[in-house]
Amino acid sequence: MKIDLNEKNLHIFEALSSSVRIQIVHLLSKNSMNIKELAEALGLSSAIMTMHVKKLEKAGVIESNMAPGKGGAAQKVCSLRMDTLEIAFPTKDVIQREIHKTEISVGHFTDLQIKPTCGICTRDSIIGIFDDPRYFLDPDRLKAKILWFGQGYIEYKVPNYLMGDENPEELEISMEISSEAPLTNNNWPSDISFIVNDVEVGMWTSPGDFGGRGKLNPPWWFESVNQYGLLKHLIIKKEGTFMDGVKLSDVTIDDIGIRNSYWSLRIAVKEDAEHIGGVTVFGQGFGNHNQDIIFRLYYTQNNEKPE
Repeated sequence: MKIDLNEKNLHIFEALSSSVRIQIVHLLSKNSMNIKELAEALGLSSAIMTMHVKKLEKAGVIESNMAPGKGGAAQKVCSLRMDTLEIAFPTKDVIQREIHKTEISVGHFTDLQIKPTCGICTRDSIIGIFDDPRYFLDPDRLKAKILWFGQGYIEYKVPNYLMGDENPEELEISMEISSEAPLTNNNWPSDISFIVNDVEVGMWTSPGDFGGRGKLNPPWWFESVNQYGLLKHLIIKKEGTFMDGVKLSDVTIDDIGIRNSYWSLRIAVKEDAEHIGGVTVFGQGFGNHNQDIIFRLYYTQNNEKPE
């Protein structure tokens, strides 16, 4: 996550200005934990720990969800929401940037053309049966929090809230994503292409479909299938398109119709790709990062007065 050094982000700086809360972040970087576990690990009462957790939640550093505990009683399970934090300091030559943020659920796709292996699930259950693309059009797909397919594409559309007097600087799209192997395979490369507003902005090779156990997966989730992915940040700006700082192409923000009334994002594994290893997209409540697909448009305000 990238933020500017300003008063709007003061709650984030305050949340991290505590040795206890820094220790909480370190603990959650290894595993999700409930309030009692965190309190015991740091030698604090559950009441004090709850106060610290609330500050980190408010800042968006961690996410908490209710989950069944021992004996069926509900417990608050905490996990990291951020994996990086970059602070942009002001300079004489830099104009203050603002942001439009839109988060869409994994199941809110608008078009698809996929081939098995495939599947789609809500946080509570499988939708239909595995390896049957028809169930990707089931009405319950809008509740989906994980999906996967072996080849083809899935496409999302989101509204663009950019105003006429706002100057777009950078579009960032983040998601947790991996390959799709039969069962799991940590060494299963897949060439995943990203197309924004019908313009192919770049291709990233996912290293595998990771096994083990995702931090956020519900208790019923099968150990033998997709467990977690990598949190990736696709960034399109005036210098080109980048994935986590690595340049993918020379496609710039001016090349993709950034002022269109909506944006489309197509995630694809092409039939002529060198590595046809599928795609898994993780949403809230699955994998290791408790988010859906997030669009962030950074912009500056045009302060020039009309003549």
